[in-house]
Amino acid sequence: MTAETQTLSGTRYRPNLLAVLGLTLVGLLLFWLVVNAIKEPADFFNLFLVGLTVGMVYALIALGYSLVYGILELINFAHGDVFMLGAMMTITLVGWFSITGSDHGKVVLLIVPMLLICVVFCGVINVTIETIAYRPLRSAPRLAPLITAIGVSFILENIGIVWKGPAPVNIPDNILPRSQVFDIGGVHYNWNKLIVLIVTLPTLALLVWLVQHTKQGKAMRATAQDKEAASIMGINVNRTISFTFLIAGGLAGAAGLLYALYFTSASWDTGFRLGLFAFTAAVLGGIGNLPGAVLGAICIGMIEQFNNGLSWHSPGSDWTTSIIFSILILILVFRPEGLLGERTPEGG
Repeated sequence: MTAETQTLSGTRYRPNLLAVLGLTLVGLLLFWLVVNAIKEPADFFNLFLVGLTVGMVYALIALGYSLVYGILELINFAHGDVFMLGAMMTITLVGWFSITGSDHGKVVLLIVPMLLICVVFCGVINVTIETIAYRPLRSAPRLAPLITAIGVSFILENIGIVWKGPAPVNIPDNILPRSQVFDIGGVHYNWNKLIVLIVTLPTLALLVWLVQHTKQGKAMRATAQDKEAASIMGINVNRTISFTFLIAGGLAGAAGLLYALYFTSASWDTGFRLGLFAFTAAVLGGIGNLPGAVLGAICIGMIEQFNNGLSWHSPGSDWTTSIIFSILILILVFRPEGLLGERTPEGG
């Protein structure tokens, strides 16, 4: 055996400190979850269902981040504020249609028109942002559109303040029916959670079908892979990018509707906080990877609810934001490509 072979064999099985630390953290998290599930199984599974519901709302926002990043490699930090305007539009529509907590029949009839209005409203806002703010900077250094996205975020937040004021805006807390779908061993599942899934799951399925099986979806994937080659093949790159922003904005509008109806409150800074949560979910799953964005969002939703609701050695709701942003830092350190993403030459 040569000295070079001995050196290689000596380093091949050397433990990686970062990997050991990462596995230790994951092991501690799993241990904490298992102990809580054993101690209070009903509370654990109730929080699981709430986390799944909240995670689905986050997934709609996270998919917008992933779509835009996949085609432009741009982190659109204004996306969360587009979602906020969708929630504000939902609150406005509730007032326009005079929907009260006892009008469940009216809600069933109007939820699809309200969804379409919010989707179109936020989609048009997103396309306008892309046309005015991002398209002129497409050939500029990456820092320029990133700073522009932050500036657009502040503009949208101020629009929200002018539109609805600085205080949180509320709607009746029982617009979505809260009667039980089932109750098994103290685990409750209500209609308001089921309605969120009924709206979200077909939306996600429609998005996957659009991207994977339509001509426009093929154009989106080709543009994301190589814009110049796609243009040579006859694809209208500008129109394809605008269409992507339209879809991403529409997803933010759908998330805004579900958030406003489920949580019954929104304010001008709602998009900042939840937008960062959704961005963390997109990075966790693999930025640019659509299934990864959904998986990351569900994980973030459950971590948030478990931290807020579990009793055994839970840090508590005051630490939720810090924990989620710590997850963002850890995933960038240990696995920058995310759970389902692929490592690129740039390392992301």
